[in-house]
Amino acid sequence: MSIFQAFLCGFLYFIAIGNLPFVGLWTIQRPLVCGLLTGVILGDPLKGAMVGATINLVYLGFISAGGSMPADMALSGILGTAYSITGGLDAKTALSIAVPIGLLGTLVWYARMTYGSIFVHVADHYIEDGQYHKIWRANVLYPQLLTALITIIPCGLAAYYGASYISGFVAALGGTVLTIFKVIGGMMPALGVAITLQYIYKGDSRVFLYIGFVLATYSGLGLLPLGVIAALVAVVYVQVTKNQDQSDEGGPSYE
Repeated sequence: MSIFQAFLCGFLYFIAIGNLPFVGLWTIQRPLVCGLLTGVILGDPLKGAMVGATINLVYLGFISAGGSMPADMALSGILGTAYSITGGLDAKTALSIAVPIGLLGTLVWYARMTYGSIFVHVADHYIEDGQYHKIWRANVLYPQLLTALITIIPCGLAAYYGASYISGFVAALGGTVLTIFKVIGGMMPALGVAITLQYIYKGDSRVFLYIGFVLATYSGLGLLPLGVIAALVAVVYVQVTKNQDQSDEGGPSYE
């Protein structure tokens, strides 16, 4: 991996968690997207997408509530994919490395939340001095510079030096230990699916889980038509429940 490629990996990490408009938390942060883009940077987009998709399985039930960050999906997807491509690891082995990296990445998130609070007082100072035209600096410029500092440099260094380390690590380990990593990585997607089911298998949504399973198994349809059917069913369900709630609130109608 070249220094420029490592910098691009760090910059991708910044874009993924920088809360920039139309990108970031709801798009690029996902390991599937991070993996694909990391693969493009390293010249192997197909493997990047495959590894990213495997890592994404662990985070299917990912929820960040109240500002907490249980794991850093973006860092897990970027470095996991980078190490897989540069170290010649398969998707399952890379997954066993990526998940601990995702846990370590929470330090970046909490550092950002902690030191980012300083800029609130900077904005207060601008308001007290009547410098309203400078408030955007405290709200946008300074927080983004801080985010860039704590994301691009650490992730770029980890990608650059970690890639060579992983390559030597793989050569020294041999097949036995790598097989253990592969087994561990193969178990993690099942854990991600199990966590997701905790949020899906509740209340009225249970029947839709069974309907989706039957359709996906026996209909022979591809992912695109299944996704369209799921979206239409969701729209109809929301409309029916909304009308039912309105009728319950308004009481019986005699017209």
